Amino acid sequence: MTRVIKAAGYSWQGIKATYKYEAAFRQELGLMLVLVPLALWLGQGGVDYALLIGSCFLVLIAELINSAIEAVVDRFGGEIHELSGRAKDIGSAAVSVALLNVVLVWFFVLIL
Repeated sequence: MTRVIKAAGYSWQGIKATYKYEAAFRQELGLMLVLVPLALWLGQGGVDYALLIGSCFLVLIAELINSAIEAVVDRFGGEIHELSGRAKDIGSAAVSVALLNVVLVWFFVLIL
């Protein structure tokens, strides 16, 4: 149980650090604070709620991973390197795909 408590503490530190240092995370969290109540209002049941809200959480997960990649790349030097740029671009692409997923899920659940 001690390990679980410590792991939860480390996770909370990661969320706080991402909130403090990453404007994109704050923006996505703000969007989620709007979309989650909207999902609960517009959804027609458990599956709708899970899809609509889950797609929003996926964006936050992708942003957390992207921020971790950026922190590690920045930690190991300021020189420009092809692999460093590629890693950051791929992390950014993951966030973009997650955002596209939100749009598609919300469209399919609420419009079609």
